[in-house]
Amino acid sequence: MKNFSFCNPVKLIMGKGMIASLKEEIPTDKKIMITFGGGSVKKNGVYEQVKEALSGHQTIEFWGIEPNPAIETLRQAIELGKKEKVDFLLAVGGGSVIDGTKLIAAGLKYEGDAWDLVLKGASYDCVPLGTVLTLPATGSEMNNGAVISRKETKEKFAFYSNYPVFSILDPEVTFSLPAHQVACGLADTFVHVMEQYLTKCGQSRVMDRWAEGILQTLIEIAPKIKENQMDYDLMADFMMSATMGLNGFIAMGVEQDWATHMIGHELTALHGITHGETLAMVLPGTMDILREQKGDKIIQFGTRVMGINSGIRDARITEIIRKTEEFFRSLGLRTRLSEAGVTMETIDEIERRFNERNVHFGEDGLVDGATARKILLRVFE
Repeated sequence: MKNFSFCNPVKLIMGKGMIASLKEEIPTDKKIMITFGGGSVKKNGVYEQVKEALSGHQTIEFWGIEPNPAIETLRQAIELGKKEKVDFLLAVGGGSVIDGTKLIAAGLKYEGDAWDLVLKGASYDCVPLGTVLTLPATGSEMNNGAVISRKETKEKFAFYSNYPVFSILDPEVTFSLPAHQVACGLADTFVHVMEQYLTKCGQSRVMDRWAEGILQTLIEIAPKIKENQMDYDLMADFMMSATMGLNGFIAMGVEQDWATHMIGHELTALHGITHGETLAMVLPGTMDILREQKGDKIIQFGTRVMGINSGIRDARITEIIRKTEEFFRSLGLRTRLSEAGVTMETIDEIERRFNERNVHFGEDGLVDGATARKILLRVFE
């Protein structure tokens, strides 16, 4: 186990009807800007619950943070927040709304263009923010990371700021989510865990078992959610899996990968494919191209999570990768680039971008432009 220092300050508030606790979590002397996505919260009752809970507070609203939040939209929110002298933010939505609001929080304290902060990679001088999660997937409700896009250049970069002060998770708000969003959220959560788990053996028994427990839970609940998305306990487990999958708890003292995510971000930036679905496409390719380096951990994953216990080593690894892709298929997701209209020109562009930035992703820094190309070709058709 590597040395580490760990602190996650987010107050997690979980359960039915807990949106009402907003009134106790935000001081009444704060001027709040509530940020939203496209309007689904007005159909599922979340908007009314939030407004009722904050009826004694001074609030303004900003609508329209899109999936894969764009700097072009977030600049408008920052301008409004500065004009209205906002000193608290409340993100009501999924990972995109929360990610975007993290940049807004930093942008409100910054005099220049907020894209500068994205290119810098981080800013910790921020207006405080809380969240009401409506779509489990990214874990953004309990971490300090975000991913911000720029439509003009079709770029997408990670950004880090302060953690939310609190996050409210009510499983009932997930009952009306579109099935595709749920599927992408399950895939996103699964790959978040794999990025922290599928590296090297023998680093930490505790982290391994914790990660394997989340992966087993996702595989168990996914088909049940498909049958009955209004099962409270199933959706509560989904929400908790997504939160625990990327809040730092399973990453303590272990190597991390994130190459699949970096490639997936490029596919989203260039083609607009939903983030979770890009991960379902890329992960099997990452596992296959790096089977020599990751082989021991792939075998452990297959044995403990997939129940694949026999066969010669290479055949077992192939079967484990096949079963992983089959899991994503069972969610109703595409797993081949050609299915999503990705072309060879896109693969060329991703290789070019990786080379231009001189990046080397993965726990051993092996995923450069050439390796990213091999991964993408592996899952092209």
